[in-house]
Amino acid sequence: MKRVLFITAHRLGDAVIAMGALAGMMERYPQARFTIACGPAVQDLFRYMPRCERIIVVEKKSHNRHWLALWREVVRYRWEAVIDLRSSPLAYGVWSRFRYVVRGGRQAGLKLEQQARSLGFQQSYRPYVWLGKDEQEEAARLLPVQGRWVALAPTAGTETKIWPAEAFAVFADRLKTDGLRPVLFYGPGEREDRLAAPARAAMPDALDMGGRYSLAQVAALLARCCLFVGSDSGLMHLSAALDVPTLGLFGPSHATQYAPSGRWAEVLEAPGSPGAGDMTLLGAEDVHRAAMALYERSRER
Repeated sequence: MKRVLFITAHRLGDAVIAMGALAGMMERYPQARFTIACGPAVQDLFRYMPRCERIIVVEKKSHNRHWLALWREVVRYRWEAVIDLRSSPLAYGVWSRFRYVVRGGRQAGLKLEQQARSLGFQQSYRPYVWLGKDEQEEAARLLPVQGRWVALAPTAGTETKIWPAEAFAVFADRLKTDGLRPVLFYGPGEREDRLAAPARAAMPDALDMGGRYSLAQVAALLARCCLFVGSDSGLMHLSAALDVPTLGLFGPSHATQYAPSGRWAEVLEAPGSPGAGDMTLLGAEDVHRAAMALYERSRER
C-alpha cells in the first residue's frame, strides 16, 4: 500500500489554504493512503477526509522537540511521498520516494498559488473541506432555515485587522431590512471571547454561535449560511472553502497573498495603501453594497 505523509499548518487560515495543495496531492496519488500531521486546533479539518489513514496531532514543544516526536511516529514507514508545508528537516530524515518541501517567505501571488508552484502543479487547486453527517444534522437543528443566515466574524488574529463593532452593527441592521439574519462566529478561548465582546454588545439580536463548538461543527454551521462577512481570518478562509459567498474585509494585511479562495470569494480593502489599510475607515454602506452584490450574483448562478 502506498502511503503519503502530508505535514501542514497549526493555524486555521494557513491549514485551509493548504487544503488546495492536499487536493492536488490526492489527485496525483489516487491510490495512496494519507497521514496528516497538523496542529491540534485544525485536526477536525481532516476528520472526514477520504483515504485518510491517520491524523497525527503535533503539539508544539520548546527547542523544536515536536519535530523529533513526529519523526519517531513516522520513521518506521516507507513513504511514497512526503509533503512538508512547514519547511522542517523531517522530510529528509525518513525514507521516501518523493519529497516536496515548500519554503516560506514572501513571494508573488496567493499563498495557494505559491504552494502549487512549489509542488509542481500547472494550476492551483481550490481548498475543500469535508463535512460529517452528524455535524450537518446538528447544524440543521441550530440553523433550521437554510439560506437566510449571514455569518459575521468580528475577530481576527491581529486586532488591527478587526472591523469596528459599531460598523458591524450598522451593517447587521441593514441585513435585517433585507430579510437576512446575522449570526456571530468566533473561535474558542479567552482572547477570542474578549475580542468578540464589543460585537456581541453592539448586536444583541444576532444569534451567537461563537466559542463553544468544535471546528467540525463550525464548518457545518457555516455551510448553512448564505453569506459570510468578516476580516482576514481563519474563519474567512474556511467559509470560502465551503463555497459560502464570502466577502473578506482587508486592512493591514495583503489581499494579494491572503485573499480567500472559493467559487464565491471576494475582498473589500479598507482605504489606505495596499496591505496597510485602516479598518476604521471602511464604511458600513460600502460593505453592505459589496456583500449584497456578491449575494445576488451567487443566487443568480
